[in-house]
Amino acid sequence: MKPLEIKKGIYWVGAIDWDLRNFHGYSTQLGSTYNAYLIIDKKITLVDTVKHYMFEEMLERVKKLIDPSKIDYVISNHTEMDHSGSIPEIMDIAKTAVIICSPNGEKGLKKHFKKDWKFKVVTTGDSINIGKRNLNFVLMQMVHWPDSMATYIPEEKLLLPNDAFGQHIASCERFDDEFGWDRVRIEAAKYYANIVLPFGAQVSKALEAVSGLDINMIAPSHGLIWRSHIKDIIGLYKKWADNECEKKAVIIYDTMWHSTEKMAYAIKDVFEGKDIPCEIRNLQASHISDVAASILEAKYICVGSPTLNNGMLPTVSAFLTYLKGLAPKNRVGIAFGSYGWGGQSIGDIENILEASKFELLIKGLKIQWVPDAAELEELKNKLKGLL
Repeated sequence: MKPLEIKKGIYWVGAIDWDLRNFHGYSTQLGSTYNAYLIIDKKITLVDTVKHYMFEEMLERVKKLIDPSKIDYVISNHTEMDHSGSIPEIMDIAKTAVIICSPNGEKGLKKHFKKDWKFKVVTTGDSINIGKRNLNFVLMQMVHWPDSMATYIPEEKLLLPNDAFGQHIASCERFDDEFGWDRVRIEAAKYYANIVLPFGAQVSKALEAVSGLDINMIAPSHGLIWRSHIKDIIGLYKKWADNECEKKAVIIYDTMWHSTEKMAYAIKDVFEGKDIPCEIRNLQASHISDVAASILEAKYICVGSPTLNNGMLPTVSAFLTYLKGLAPKNRVGIAFGSYGWGGQSIGDIENILEASKFELLIKGLKIQWVPDAAELEELKNKLKGLL
């Protein structure tokens, strides 16, 4: 693919990772992109780079536009290696280039690469003129690393926010309206749920910081560039940052001999009987990053496991560890499960949900051995009066 002009004199020169299927535990069924942007002005500026093994792809696109040795500035909006991974290679070519980054960005890049590059450290409110354009900077700390920042070009009404507003999508399309809102919304939600969800307070601050900017394009570091659904995605980020939940339920479980599974489907019947939409997620079939996307907007989170060796099944334990790290707020939890003689798994799940600040709807929701119709009906009756 050729470099793509997204604004007059500003080009997408990133790389498409068609084969990526795991992003540090996040299941990326659609692959991803590492978006880098080249600004051709009096001072030639490269905004972010790509994962190290995709450097040549980015370089070929840059070469179609300019001699890469002529790059004056390399902006590092975020130190993580999927964006900074090719900085050493580009700095070997553009030997006089200056790296522009946040204070924490400078610290991170020096720790990552142990190089004595020229740095220009910027913070919120700082601006650099590159000719016809000005580059304004806004720190976005903990969205989602301490070094994260955004670059804004007022003359182009263009926001370059790195990981904010991103999605893991590999595609020939570069813009949201080419890919389709319904599809890109799903992937943006999954991205937020797995990458950004723990940092809602920081997201709110970042949204406030950019709220006064005149924006008609948002070019993130992963996935599609926003030009038609800017208000939609900003509105969703506000909703997600505030942990606004819909009246819906997600039931997550694993099972040994289908007893806990029978309980899961009985619980589903209760929610559906109350006209509350409900999803079932068996951890044997669903990746935890897809489950995280399901819980992003759900009020009720139900987690079930039989008791194994005085505890819960490893899949459920792993999911709860992941859930606790994501730190969703304003949620109601239900723990459930079957057992033979101990029954400790239900208490263990309840403890983790409480430690995660969930409100528990009920405690001790367990059935010994194989539940029969009467026991399942009793379970339903316990829940019906609570919803």
